[in-house]
Amino acid sequence: MKLSEIIAVKGMSGLYKTIAQAKGSVIVESLEDKKRMPIYATQQVNSLEAISVYCQDKDIPLADVFKKIAEKENKGPALDHKSSEADMLKYFVEVLPDFDKERVHASDIRKMLMWYNILQKNNMLDFEEETAAEGEDKAALPAGENAVSKAVPKNQQKKAGAKLNTHAPTVQKQTVRKTGVA
Repeated sequence: MKLSEIIAVKGMSGLYKTIAQAKGSVIVESLEDKKRMPIYATQQVNSLEAISVYCQDKDIPLADVFKKIAEKENKGPALDHKSSEADMLKYFVEVLPDFDKERVHASDIRKMLMWYNILQKNNMLDFEEETAAEGEDKAALPAGENAVSKAVPKNQQKKAGAKLNTHAPTVQKQTVRKTGVA
């Protein structure tokens, strides 16, 4: 599961997977009905990777909350998001006992349960696969090398300790004046 590719759009229920970028919008696909639609820059969008839950000591990323729900339910579906507020609070206390009860509202818990169930229904809760892929990325480069130094041939790199020039050359923009005359 890559939470960076899954987004929630304010004012629209459900979760969406980013498919492509268009001019002034992003093309997304609904995880529930697989319909594709554009999401414009004026709409408020949040990646699930950027969402965290307020707790007493520190904020916990949403992925960790999903992991705890998956452990509790043996990767099965969680409590239905249409359950009563009292049932949802009781369930969430079992999953995450130290969450901040003043700042995490019942509507937030409702969203998290709905999102978890959508991801579970689409078999997108494979946490081991994501951590293995992250480990491979880190192991791919030898110690002391970064992606820039790996991509630039040795004969073009500057002396050790000097920074590589990673900036693209600047391009001057030309403006065309419209006169209204053809």
